[in-house]
Amino acid sequence: MWWRSASFILDRQQNDEALRQDTSSTITPPPPTESSMAMGLATDHNPNNISAYYQTRAAHHAVVTSDWLAQAQAATTPHDPPQSTSAADPDKPFSVIDEFNNWRRLPDLAEAVAAIRALAAVIRSSQASTMMQLEIELKKASDSLKAWDTTSISLTAGCDLFMRYVTRTSALEYEDFNSAKSRLIERAEKFGEISHKARKIIAMLSQEFIFDGCTILVHGFSRVVFEVLKLAAQNKKLFRVFCTEGRPDRTGLRLSNELAKLDVPVKIVIDSAVAYTMDEVDMVFVGADGVVESGGIINMMGTYQIALVANSMNKPVYVAAESYKFARLYPLDQKDLAPALRPIDFGVPIPSKVEVERSARDYTPPQYLTLLFTDLGVLTPSVVSDELIQLYL
Repeated sequence: MWWRSASFILDRQQNDEALRQDTSSTITPPPPTESSMAMGLATDHNPNNISAYYQTRAAHHAVVTSDWLAQAQAATTPHDPPQSTSAADPDKPFSVIDEFNNWRRLPDLAEAVAAIRALAAVIRSSQASTMMQLEIELKKASDSLKAWDTTSISLTAGCDLFMRYVTRTSALEYEDFNSAKSRLIERAEKFGEISHKARKIIAMLSQEFIFDGCTILVHGFSRVVFEVLKLAAQNKKLFRVFCTEGRPDRTGLRLSNELAKLDVPVKIVIDSAVAYTMDEVDMVFVGADGVVESGGIINMMGTYQIALVANSMNKPVYVAAESYKFARLYPLDQKDLAPALRPIDFGVPIPSKVEVERSARDYTPPQYLTLLFTDLGVLTPSVVSDELIQLYL
């Protein structure tokens, strides 16, 4: 099933759509849900070495052709881009961090996409009179965003990809600076829109792998994985989901609540019972904080051990990740990762002499992953390095 042609899948979707229209049966999407990510967002660097990314998160060979990807992007539901929430105050100097935080408050906007929108605003508000001045200003803004939270892989990768995509243009050939600047703004907005639609593209690409009667194990709360499952539920597929508890922030409980609203059969599994329940599972679906050059992923703590158990029992492990999470990193083991710490509350006092492991993420090597669903296509881990080369050329 992995190697079905793109045209076969598209023809089947078109036939299903025609059948639904003939029978006049429409699928009503579930009402929008409130995100628990609406929390106070500080503009200063995070104190106590706690990862701001995970604080926000707790609240918040290729088998597809490029031609089909173009059709897939066109087939996604039209979606109006969100408007900037920054107040138009001409007396107040522009701050890329303030603009970033304003975008980041939108419920379903990923941190990397918020950074992309903020950098696009930098170009629009720039008072530079030459391309060199504009590029320097954009580079400083990108560095400021990356320094805001050095633990966020997607934030760093999103800024780097934005700089490569926007500045890799023929705008420098324009003699008129205003024309060149307009070209940069056009490319910046296009990149932001592509990134914003990534989840919908990934959800569509993954539907052929979810079959009726299957049981899916998920870990924690991933917005792109939730988009995959929500679309499957809207397509009237019959499946059930095992949600790990996702301690210490218990993000799996949030996912189980959202799935229950969609009338999807869901079961909460404590993190230590993954091996116990794996024989009932048909596939594992996880998100990713970052996809590295080896084809492995960096994700919420516990992903590695789930992949190990699934691999030992011959269960496929699927990863859903947007292309702006592709990072130029090559960790060899767990200790190669930059520390991303999070507070842990055990509910009981812990003696001061007892050391507590507070790492928020782990690294899963590519040999334990089956496929990666991205807005670039459905990839095997071995192809990720080739895609990274193309992205950063």
